[in-house]
Amino acid sequence: MRCIGIDLAWSPRHRSGGAVLSADGHLLEATATLGSDEEIVAFVTSAIPAGQPGLVAVDAPLAVPNETGTRPCDRQVAEVFGPFQAAPYPANRRLLGRYGGLRAESIRKRLQAVGFRFDPRIACQTPARQVFEVFPHPAAVSLFDLDQTLKYKTRPGRGYLLRWRELERLRGHLASLSLAQPPLRLPPTVAQMPIEGQRGQALKEAEDLLDALLCAYTALYAWVHGPGGYAVFGLDPCDGGEEQGHILVPMTPRMWQRIRAR
Repeated sequence: MRCIGIDLAWSPRHRSGGAVLSADGHLLEATATLGSDEEIVAFVTSAIPAGQPGLVAVDAPLAVPNETGTRPCDRQVAEVFGPFQAAPYPANRRLLGRYGGLRAESIRKRLQAVGFRFDPRIACQTPARQVFEVFPHPAAVSLFDLDQTLKYKTRPGRGYLLRWRELERLRGHLASLSLAQPPLRLPPTVAQMPIEGQRGQALKEAEDLLDALLCAYTALYAWVHGPGGYAVFGLDPCDGGEEQGHILVPMTPRMWQRIRAR
């Protein structure tokens, strides 16, 4: 059983991150240089060949039925995680069309064609081939018990000093999962990867790699703990929510308590 995380760039003009975890939390492969849709699908099918079980967690809108406005799953995540500054951007077909089209939907359909079920309902430690949507910001809030998101993304007013510090914090939090259940075991190539002093594409690649790793761990956490270890936003019990879009967020016992308290 393997878990893959994809930090997908909305446009194929930009590179994407990918990470592969084993069932015991070892990082088997990681990259921040995935390019075309074909290259991303090949990355997945190489790590999880036909007939083999595996989960693929993608940070991108995999189903966008709405031409304008916001998907229900985006609104629901914003309602719960907005107070932690972890609300997603609204996804609609018109907006995504400005970035080169609905590539996440296309990649999802290609993965479905090779046997990955589009379904966020993860059974506890049961072999399966599934692909589903995730979002790193609320995942980090939950897994690391944060009061707000880490500020490593490029935004107006955020300088390199802040972004280096926050990305270092993300890596430190990921490293702390070595004692978690399930564990995450970072190799030296990631644990000692240079961050401070990096700029431009080099810094973006470090960010994409760590985001992909967080997506992969989200899948592993959901698989190890089953339904009690995650929440799915946007899941309509009448139609399953697949084509309406959904977002899976890992939920620790502490995060369930924080949500209920609110």
